[in-house]
Amino acid sequence: MALLQFTEKGIFCEIANVYIDPWKPVDYAIITHAHADHSRWGNKFYLSHHLSKPIIRHRLGSDIQIESMEYGEHKTINGVDFSFYPAGHIIGSAQVRVAYKGEVWVASGDYKLEDDGFSTPFEPVRCNTFITECTFGLPVFKWQDQKEVFEEINIWWRKNKAEDKVTILTGYSLGKAQRLIQGIDPSIGRVFTHGAIEKTNEIIRDMGVELNETTYVRPEINKNEYKGALVIAPPSALGTSWQKKFQPFEVGIASGWMKMRGPRRRRSVDRGFVLSDHADWEGLNTAIKATECEKVIVTHGYTNIFSKWLNDQGIATQIEATEFEGEVLEETENSDAT
Repeated sequence: MALLQFTEKGIFCEIANVYIDPWKPVDYAIITHAHADHSRWGNKFYLSHHLSKPIIRHRLGSDIQIESMEYGEHKTINGVDFSFYPAGHIIGSAQVRVAYKGEVWVASGDYKLEDDGFSTPFEPVRCNTFITECTFGLPVFKWQDQKEVFEEINIWWRKNKAEDKVTILTGYSLGKAQRLIQGIDPSIGRVFTHGAIEKTNEIIRDMGVELNETTYVRPEINKNEYKGALVIAPPSALGTSWQKKFQPFEVGIASGWMKMRGPRRRRSVDRGFVLSDHADWEGLNTAIKATECEKVIVTHGYTNIFSKWLNDQGIATQIEATEFEGEVLEETENSDAT
């Protein structure tokens, strides 16, 4: 019997009677991070990293039963050792190491290798079997250094400010939005945020995590105050009446999908910036190599292509279906999954 199995409810450790990121309600759920496709409502008990706990409570309800652990801390359930290691995806994101009688599996959740200066950087964990996403599992996906991306954003913002335009930049309310807030040059002008993002910011600040200054877009704010400012909003805000108050404006999207022309054209935006909280092709391969694993289980993304590539490199692989979404461009706020 495999240490971890893929079932209709999620990734299951039968020995411990525990699930990792289940997509249907279970008794005991270990959560890799607080995005909605990995942290779902209805479980009787949750275990997460301590930086994910308040966000999960906010999203799922204050009455849920949830405990938390630090990176490197261990919890033993029926002889099975569970521990968290940084995934670098968003704040509080964790890989779950599962060990039993000398066998080690790692469920990585979502991850990226580039240190964004805000999330705890990815840490490779040696294991026998590694469960990986491959959202951007094609060679075409190669991320440029984030410093270069933010310089492009800053140049665009300065241009818009000189033209008395508002700069609207979209990013998911948890993860991408905070990365944008920390990465841009705040000396250019004021930074306003959509309510969904500002609420998440408040939770993060309440945990003692520092964030650059932002202002919530309140109805009573005079329209003139937005001139030359940067407004960070979730993708779901585009094309809504909420957006109209900022005219004249230009709109940009920060996403790994901006590496391809089609998604940007479909969204009819002015600028696309290639910035993802998921590993690119090189990052996926580097992470897998660093684990020294004997087997890789590929979940969401370009599973067939990436699995074939790994097999060609002499790495045993299998594909498993999940309900994880990766980075979805046509996203709604209820399923933030950057």
